[in-house]
Amino acid sequence: MMSRNPTAAWRSGMPGMPGIAGGNNLPAGPSGEQFRAPSSDGGTAPGQQSTVTVASYPDYPSAQYTVDFLSDNQFPVERAAIVGTDLTLVETVLGRMTTARAALAGAATGAWFGLFIGLLFGIFTVGNWWAVILVGLAIGAVWGAIFGAIAHAMTGGRRDFTSASSLRANQYAVTVDATFADQARQLIGRMNWQGGQRPAGATG
Repeated sequence: MMSRNPTAAWRSGMPGMPGIAGGNNLPAGPSGEQFRAPSSDGGTAPGQQSTVTVASYPDYPSAQYTVDFLSDNQFPVERAAIVGTDLTLVETVLGRMTTARAALAGAATGAWFGLFIGLLFGIFTVGNWWAVILVGLAIGAVWGAIFGAIAHAMTGGRRDFTSASSLRANQYAVTVDATFADQARQLIGRMNWQGGQRPAGATG
């Protein structure tokens, strides 16, 4: 006899609806893999791994050495990461920039480009191909100097210096997936023991 409540009948036989009799698995997707309803316990979502900090250093070379040691001891380093915290942008001033220096820098850049063009034309030149290369180099240097001087003049004196920028972190943490944390700690403990002392500033 057919049920008077089709909704109830549909619910009682519908597998894959969370909180309803019939299971918690949703129908398979296009790849054939079963989708699962989001967990209500706040756990890590599928495909994501929680990470654990196993060591921390005040400088990058120490963190790099630790990961290299893990790699040398067959640790799956694709499960590890170096995370820099408290990032600071540092711009180091290298010197004063004048129009003459800008022209000189432009000439050097242009000379390299002119040399490249000269070599291309020199390959297909019959005869004195050295002259073609030298002409290309000279033309590139001249045009580079002109463009370099014009570019600096267009700044209107607002940046009469050269500099190099870099990002620095106050702390570098070595993190690994939680399932490999114990293995990583054991290896780092062995590294510290072999080194005679723990690297300065290391915690973990």
